[in-house]
Amino acid sequence: MHGFTFLIMLPIYGLAVFLEPLHFKMREIPWWTRGIIYLIIIWSMEYSSGLLLAGILGHCPWHYSDRFNINGYITLRMAPEWFLTGLGFEFLHNFLDTLTI
Repeated sequence: MHGFTFLIMLPIYGLAVFLEPLHFKMREIPWWTRGIIYLIIIWSMEYSSGLLLAGILGHCPWHYSDRFNINGYITLRMAPEWFLTGLGFEFLHNFLDTLTI
């Protein structure tokens, strides 16, 4: 398994901080619905970031080329990973709330 990333991805990944306020508002919603909401939000951030970078740089640093891609900016193949990532952020948030500093 070989992978790589770009420095420009650090602030893009940092956009995940905006999922935190949603966690409190969606606490009563079933877990599978919350996962779908997180998935849609993450895809929206990934797509809009790719579109913005393509406009600024002339190309997007990543390009999905599988048959499930949407304009090369996102791929439907990543749905399970982003679904679980959103729920993972919830788990991490709940864990961090239990810590006392």
